[in-house]
Amino acid sequence: MDFQPLINWYRTHQRDIVWRTPDTSPWGILLSEVMSQQTPVARVEPIWLAWMERWPTPAAFAQASSDEVLRAWGTLGYPRRALRLLDCARTIVSQHDGKVPALLDDLLALPGIGDYTARAVLAFAFGQRVPVVDTNVRRVVSRLVHGAYLPGPARRSDLDDVTALLPNDEAPEFSVAIMELGALVCTPTPRCSECPLLAQCSWQLAGCPAPSEDELAAAKRRVQKFAGTDRQVRGLLMKVLREAQEPVPQSALDVVWPDAAQRSRALYSLLEDGLAEQNPDGLFRLPQ
Repeated sequence: MDFQPLINWYRTHQRDIVWRTPDTSPWGILLSEVMSQQTPVARVEPIWLAWMERWPTPAAFAQASSDEVLRAWGTLGYPRRALRLLDCARTIVSQHDGKVPALLDDLLALPGIGDYTARAVLAFAFGQRVPVVDTNVRRVVSRLVHGAYLPGPARRSDLDDVTALLPNDEAPEFSVAIMELGALVCTPTPRCSECPLLAQCSWQLAGCPAPSEDELAAAKRRVQKFAGTDRQVRGLLMKVLREAQEPVPQSALDVVWPDAAQRSRALYSLLEDGLAEQNPDGLFRLPQ
């Protein structure tokens, strides 16, 4: 395939994202990738900027306390990511002399760093030729290579698919370009007329076959709802704890959600995950 049209399109249409600059450190790239998981870039950018100003290196961040980190995390969601980042920074300091490692196995051994994040750091921080596969990339590859409107469940062979597409030169730019294409053009409802790869797309060449009912149902099941879930209740409870200057009584938490059983379950899960704690007086607070 000829991917020069994709590279040209990216250079013209790429979003202006604060960490997409040559002077962003490997730590800044790692932080951006963790923060952006299941979270829109627009919500991440101001928090990323504040964190990089406050904790510009793993060594600086490693000195933070858990409650400082959770307050700074704000409403990004999935706050366990914040505590795992703290563990990650401390491991980088203790095992890698405060520098983000540039080897895949070393990155995967860091707390909270999975396959996607490790490879994204290698590609975007260190310029290595490695496959970077997120939801957007899987959707593009599904249509471009396999001729399927929607990708199936994530699988290990996704890495092989993307590796086969990677150019020998400009692989990191290709990786961010194909991600951007999935985010802006090859979206769940695609804008095919704007696609620089339209003439090479297997789905287009096959006549744009519609997904089956089973494929649509499976895709719908993979979309995580939020309203009314325990995750929403956890977020409301965390908001009370983040905004409180002192430990709070049970009554301050009871008012955030009417379903006592669900509220209790959510609170217990926060305690179990180390995102909240109860002091000897029975009051609740962020972990110290």
